[in-house]
Formats: sequence, structure tokens, C-alpha cells
Amino acid sequence: QVQLVESGGGFVQAGGSLRLSCAASGRTFSTPIMEFMGWFRQAPGKEREFVAAHKWTGDSTYADSVKGRFTISRDNAKNTAYLQMNSLKPEDTAVYYCAAGRVRDLYRDYEYNYWGQGTQITVSS
Repeated sequence: QVQLVESGGGFVQAGGSLRLSCAASGRTFSTPIMEFMGWFRQAPGKEREFVAAHKWTGDSTYADSVKGRFTISRDNAKNTAYLQMNSLKPEDTAVYYCAAGRVRDLYRDYEYNYWGQGTQITVSS
């Protein structure tokens, strides 16, 4: 079984930066089930939405709303994925979740096998 634990959330002013971490245990990043690492977010009253995903080949995909501001990466040696968030906006306020899985459609949350508990990001204007 895989466990994902996010950290790095918090409160930041608009224009600021945060880096989220997602530490995995139970399986290493090199196993097929960990082919994709993804980040999703859910704002109050809204559905969970795709933010970014990273494939073990090195390919990264981003939602249009965060492209150019967020960067997803993974350190296989540390079994940890990251989401560097720059130029944060109030509309980025949400609970952020990391996810892992061997997915066919990386934009669909139900495709991912494992999820973290989420970490709150609040961006003030």
C-alpha cells in the first residue's frame, strides 16, 4: 500500500511563493504504480480540479490556470514530489492534494490510485 503525505501548505500574500512536498512510502517512485505524480486542488464549493502532473519519463503537464507559475518535479531518490508555486493569486486558495498512479487520463482524479490527505493554501489579496 502507498501512503502520500503532503506538507508545505500555509498562508501567503498574493505574489508570494510556496513549495509543496509529497512524500511517498510503501512503494518507490520507480515502480509502475507510481508512473504519474499529480497535484489537484479543491476550493470551497468547487469540484476538485487538476493542477499538474509529472510522468516518470520527465514529462510535465499543467492546467492553463497555473502554467508559467507552478512547477512540478519529483526526486526519485527521496520518493518525494514537489509543487513550486510562484506568483500566487487569491484564486489559488484551495486544499491541495497529491496523487499517484498509473493513469490513462492524467486530468481525471478518479484515475489516480493513491491520495494524500491534502494541505491548505490560502492566498490573501
